[in-house]
Order: sequence, then structure tokens, then C-alpha cells
Amino acid sequence: ISIIFQLAHTVEHTHFPEAADGNRMETDWATHQVMTTANFATKSRFMAWFAGGLNFQIEHHLFPHISHVHYPAIHKIVKQTCQEYGVTYVEYPTVAHAVVSHIKFLKEMGRK
Repeated sequence: ISIIFQLAHTVEHTHFPEAADGNRMETDWATHQVMTTANFATKSRFMAWFAGGLNFQIEHHLFPHISHVHYPAIHKIVKQTCQEYGVTYVEYPTVAHAVVSHIKFLKEMGRK
């Protein structure tokens, strides 16, 4: 389960915004959820079953009380809405792509 959460949060293209003055975030709650989270292997029925839908981490964050069996349908709507509003939607096509991105992220953090 740790690997699933690492692939959904600590990858190259997710953001780690800091609160501005007064502990206020610069974006709204929903945008923040999308910016700080990534999906992976969303076309894999096995991964959706194995991870209990947590490979649809963006949708999980936005709709935590909705059953994961609905995440594939919600995913299409959320992704399209993000495109319409210019919000970056991070998604890796496979687990391997997400693992590579995670490793690159860790290397970059080690350099800083």
C-alpha cells in the first residue's frame, strides 16, 4: 500500500504548494487535490482491482465517499474538466511509468 501512495503523490509532476501568508493556499480545495496527486494505470482493470481503486487517486481525493467502482467513469469527467479549466491532470499510463517518475523525483530531491 505504501508503494501505491508513493506513486500517487511523490512523482515528478505533482506539486507541493506551501501556504501563503495567513496559512491560506493560493488555489481552491479541488484544484489543490488535483495538483498534489497523480493517477496511474487507469486503463488496467487488474490494477483497479488490486489497488482497490487507489490508482485513481485524484478521483479518490475529490470523491472519497463514492465507491471506487465508479472511479473509471468519474475519471473521464474530471480529466475533461481539468483540461477545460487549464488544471494540470497528472496521469501515468502504467505502473512502470509511475515507478520511473517516482525514482526521478527521489533523485531530484536528493540533489537539492
